[in-house]
Amino acid sequence: MPTPKQMEKMALAVGRNVPTKPGLAPNGDLPQEYWQALLDDPHAETRPGPSTAGLPLSQIPRHILRVGCRRCGRVVEIQKVDATRLYGSDALWKSVGQRLLDNTCRERTGRHEEDGCWPTFD
Repeated sequence: MPTPKQMEKMALAVGRNVPTKPGLAPNGDLPQEYWQALLDDPHAETRPGPSTAGLPLSQIPRHILRVGCRRCGRVVEIQKVDATRLYGSDALWKSVGQRLLDNTCRERTGRHEEDGCWPTFD
């Protein structure tokens, strides 16, 4: 337990540490500097447009399809022509990429919930 003199000292310190500017209200507008920092961020436009993961292979414009694993860091590439030949033009790139990773997965634990790779579509 602090002594009375230490308690007075702490009480004086609390009064000095009060912020001069009040914080934002929960429904208040964010300052312009915040929005400008978001727009100036170089990573803000790394993935423009919708993801290609949910598209059928026939609608993907790229010729090389790449899927990576967030878990083990592996990357698997396949040509769109080969993927279409193997899985059909109506197959979703998400399911094709998952199958490609699962066929060559190195992270096997024996438990269904933990097995397999975690895909990220490039």
